[in-house]
Amino acid sequence: MSEKKTILTYDGLKRLEEELQDLKVVKRKEVADKIKEARGQGDLSENAEYDAAKDEQAEIEARIALLEKKLRSAEVIDEEELDQSSINIGSRVKVLDVELDETDIYLIVGSTEADPLQGRISNESPLGAALLRQKVGETVFVEAPDGMIEYKIMEIA
Repeated sequence: MSEKKTILTYDGLKRLEEELQDLKVVKRKEVADKIKEARGQGDLSENAEYDAAKDEQAEIEARIALLEKKLRSAEVIDEEELDQSSINIGSRVKVLDVELDETDIYLIVGSTEADPLQGRISNESPLGAALLRQKVGETVFVEAPDGMIEYKIMEIA
């Protein structure tokens, strides 16, 4: 079974690489120091600081393994080469919520980079999936808990 591709923008790739570097260089050393300090306090069987440091070490190593896996399977989208006539991963899209008469701007990204509070929606989300390959002026319908929401595509950048 092949690994699922991790779709990233160049920004997303850079952020993951920086986080991985920080975990390997800074966080590993910090947690090793905590473990060393806790060991110096004697009996490890009842040492909460030692247990907490070992748990933190396990979390860091798990995150490192996850980031390395994502980076190995990364497919970087070149935003400069995107077809601006339709929506793709990496497209910045201005949409109109027809019912509320409100516009929003979203950047369509891979699921790894999604952050709805920052306007970065995943290509796998209901709205992101509905918008893919659409063009300016088209309308998409997205099922939400409150029912269907109608969006009109106003602009693609």
